[in-house]
Amino acid sequence: MKDIQPAGRVSEIQEYYFSRKLREVARLNAEGRDIISLGIGGPDRMPSAEVIDTLCEEARKPGAHSYQPYVGIPELRRAMSRFYSRHYGVELNPDTEIQPLIGSKEGILHVSLAFLNPGDGVLVPNPGYPTYTSVSRLVGAEIFNYDLTEDGGWMPDFEALERLPLDRIKLMWINYPHMPTGTPASVGLFEKIVDFGRRHGIVIAHDNPYSFILNDNPLSLLQVDGARDVAIEMNSMSKSHNMAGWRVGMLASNPQFIQWVLKVKSNIDSGQFRPLMLAAVKGLDAPDEWYAGLNETYARRRLIAERIMKALGCEFDPHQRGLFLWGRIPQGEASSETLADRVLYGSRVFITPGFIFGSNGDRYVRISLCATEEKLAEALKRIEETYKTA
Repeated sequence: MKDIQPAGRVSEIQEYYFSRKLREVARLNAEGRDIISLGIGGPDRMPSAEVIDTLCEEARKPGAHSYQPYVGIPELRRAMSRFYSRHYGVELNPDTEIQPLIGSKEGILHVSLAFLNPGDGVLVPNPGYPTYTSVSRLVGAEIFNYDLTEDGGWMPDFEALERLPLDRIKLMWINYPHMPTGTPASVGLFEKIVDFGRRHGIVIAHDNPYSFILNDNPLSLLQVDGARDVAIEMNSMSKSHNMAGWRVGMLASNPQFIQWVLKVKSNIDSGQFRPLMLAAVKGLDAPDEWYAGLNETYARRRLIAERIMKALGCEFDPHQRGLFLWGRIPQGEASSETLADRVLYGSRVFITPGFIFGSNGDRYVRISLCATEEKLAEALKRIEETYKTA
């Protein structure tokens, strides 16, 4: 039989780190190791009761199970528009400036397919969300990493950006509050980024899923004057509304950009489940008390995560925002992977090594707040016991 080979793009990427590592964690649990996972950012709490009730009620209706519009139902787009107006002060036309997504992760693919030809340059942060890199490779783009460093406050170095071959670069990925470092956004930073994109004709794609987690000042890139001309912002209900498995996100931009993305998206999926979209409306209209209650829980968890970092000898910035805690490993540690593996096999706690986010993350580890206070306390106890006897 003649050998069959996959497409060349398959060799350009690796299986997602968490896909591989969580299989290993599952194997260790099957052996009775009882691993506490502080790795992935998958919220462990429930959506609001109104969201669940709406899903169940709507799913019982006979007309609920047919195909739905590629652009999402009007009720959902209007709720997304209200969400932006209420929380960011950004007014969006629900008919032309919003596109619901099956999670913002798919939005990264749709945006890349809509704007990047093979060989086009794309600016990807280092450290940053690994999917920016893998999707850029899948579409055949040329990746230009831009450095984010602790000394630079995890902000872009605009002088360094200006020295790049910007005539070859078409798209720039940004993400604030930044994952994995937790660095919050500022209006000043967003103004500089919009100015950079406008001057060089570069599309600015802002991935914004963390602005409501332990953050008193949610910001949108679209608040900046002129941003809509060059910017796309993606948002998500995964983290802010405990709906990660529901796969509900949104993309906001000018009508032309929305149409180009829709052209791609409508050839890939067939819309979302109507009861799910109606339930998402309830989530988007959640009162301020919902977010306050969520953040009270994360604040208590964060205190324990900080104690875990200290037990590991790691240093961290207390002003971080978002769903994780990012810490610099001790000088004597060989690498973040070495430390993470020692914690996994020695203390039976899974934390994320920073190298997976890029070379600038190799001296750091990340702890997720998506575990109960009891689990976090047990993880702290195990790590303290291991390090006392080491």
